[in-house]
Parts: sequence; structure tokens; C-alpha cells
Amino acid sequence: MKVSKCMTRDVQLATPTQTLRDVARMMAELDAGALPVQQDDRLVGMITDRDIVIRAVAQGKSPDTPVQEIMSREVLYCFEHQELKDIARNMGEVKVRRLPVVNRDKRLVGIISLGDLALNEQPALTASAVTNISKRGGRHSQAAR
Repeated sequence: MKVSKCMTRDVQLATPTQTLRDVARMMAELDAGALPVQQDDRLVGMITDRDIVIRAVAQGKSPDTPVQEIMSREVLYCFEHQELKDIARNMGEVKVRRLPVVNRDKRLVGIISLGDLALNEQPALTASAVTNISKRGGRHSQAAR
């Protein structure tokens, strides 16, 4: 199955100048743990609930801090025409729970999450990705210090 058949298409976006408070409210309303950050019609980062807690709250930053100060600028993404099995494996390897989905012109067209895999009856792919994501280590691991 292709990513385009499983991804969430209606993606809310944050901007680099929005405050952490605004983005946290958006996440709460959407029941989402991450938002792509877009500027001038380009994907420039990702902001996650974990970023807000670890990079902002734990560091004593204000709720009025702009997103651009704590967002992840290295954006991992996938293409809408890729196979889900490949993307699930990649999510496990890089230890992320969601990836922005872009078209051939690298324009954002959606987001794929572990929840999307699970809801689209992909239990083996979901289980494999979760298992690998849950292993210790990775860029954001507290054990990697």
C-alpha cells in the first residue's frame, strides 16, 4: 500500500513566529503531538510536544517563545508514492512516530503517523515500527547522554 492511501491529508501547520503557547493550544485542540512548521510555502521544521517540554519548559523558556527557537530544523519526510512497509521500517530506524509527506515537488501533502498505520489495518507494520522506536537510543533519547 502506498503512503498516499493511509496518510492524513488535512494537516494543520505552525509558523516559525508563532508562540509555544499558540502551538500547544493547537496541538490540544487537534489532539496531535506534532505540527509541521511552514514558512513561505516551504516546510522548515517540526515542532512536537516533546520539543516543547524538553527544549522549552525544562529550560525555563517562556510560553511566548517563538517556535523557531525550539523546533527541529532537520525535517525527516517521505514521499506520497512510497510503500508503507518501507516508511514503517524507516520510522523505526530513525525513531519517529510521524513523518511529513511530500509530493514529487517536495510540497507538503499530508502526514503519516503510527496511528494512521494502525487505523488502516496495518498491524504488522505498526508493531514492527513501534518495537524499533521503543528501543533505547536515538537522537532524542535520554539514555544517549
